[in-house]
Amino acid sequence: MKMNWGTSIVIVIGAFMAFILYFVIKISSDKKYNHDLVSEKYYEKELVYQQDINAVKNGKSLKENIKLVKESNGLKIVFPATFDAQKITGKVFLYRPSNKHLDFEIPISISKTYLLVPEKRLLGGRWNISVVWKYNQKDYLFKEAITY
Repeated sequence: MKMNWGTSIVIVIGAFMAFILYFVIKISSDKKYNHDLVSEKYYEKELVYQQDINAVKNGKSLKENIKLVKESNGLKIVFPATFDAQKITGKVFLYRPSNKHLDFEIPISISKTYLLVPEKRLLGGRWNISVVWKYNQKDYLFKEAITY
């Protein structure tokens, strides 16, 4: 049987399609390739997104916003010094994009104008930090990604 260019091209395209199809089936059926959503409650979070936008605007309108300071014993979250620390309420969410089992949340209950996240809870790598806080019935939101 004599092979011409047309037959060779069809064979090469067919082999390439089989190769791609093999990898698609392997990745979609193998358990070690995990395809989780970023958040388990994605749709619930989407419904309150406008409130988050307003809270971020409130935070940016402050003369002094939250600061993150790396220290030897952990990560210090410093609130504005002009605020009464005992009236600040809320939560700090630490989200690890590479491993959802490392995510955790800390309630804000402070007597000084800072909150210390212990170093033992923070493994080296990237962390997304969200501080949702309230002061005098006004909501604030601070988000930042850091490498610890």
